[in-house]
This record gives sequence, structure tokens and C-alpha cells, in this order.
Amino acid sequence: MHPADRALIALAGLAGALGVALSAAAAHIAGATSLATAAQFLLFHAPALLALALLAGSGRAHPVPVRTAGFALALGLALFSGDLAVRALLQHPLAPMAAPSGGLILILGWALVAVAGFWPARR
Repeated sequence: MHPADRALIALAGLAGALGVALSAAAAHIAGATSLATAAQFLLFHAPALLALALLAGSGRAHPVPVRTAGFALALGLALFSGDLAVRALLQHPLAPMAAPSGGLILILGWALVAVAGFWPARR
């Protein structure tokens, strides 16, 4: 298995674990809607990262755009969910413009998934 695919699988597991942890925290903090949103984003992107890692290694799609999309999603997820979680838990932003930048990177990552669908697989 390619090291990039292993990294995406590890990131998928991390996203899933953090999503569950933030969901639990959000259930115990009154008014933690942004924390719940961060958890939801982590939880529904975790299987997508796993699927992209498996797709990249399967030979059914060209691995370059698929892996690029996966890492873009992981980066966007870290910035977006990270900023929402830090704001909810520590009452200050992760970094200036982290959430909007992360959201934009998530959108671009999903656009790359679409591009990967049309990129011919290697023979």
C-alpha cells in the first residue's frame, strides 16, 4: 500500500475519533452548536477519506487527483473543524480566517473528487 494511502486511512481514523469525542463534548456543553457542527463535519468526512484512500490504491481511478482530493479534504477539515472546536472550547480562533479558509479548501477538495472521476486511470 502506498504511504499516502496509509496516511489518508490514518487521517480518516483520526477524524472519526475526534468526531465522536467532539459529539460527546457538545452533548455536555450548553449551546455548543459550533462544536456539534465541527463533530458532524469530522464524522461525515472520515468515511470519505477512507474511501478515497481505498480508491487511490485500487487502480480504478488515477491516484494523483484522488490523493490530492483526500489531502485537501483533510486540510480543510482540520482548519474548519479545528477553528470551530477551538472557538467553542477556548473562546478564541485557531488562526485568522481558519474556518473560512478551511471551508474553501473543503469545497476545492470535493471539486477535485469530481475531477478525479473524469481523469483516466493509469494502465
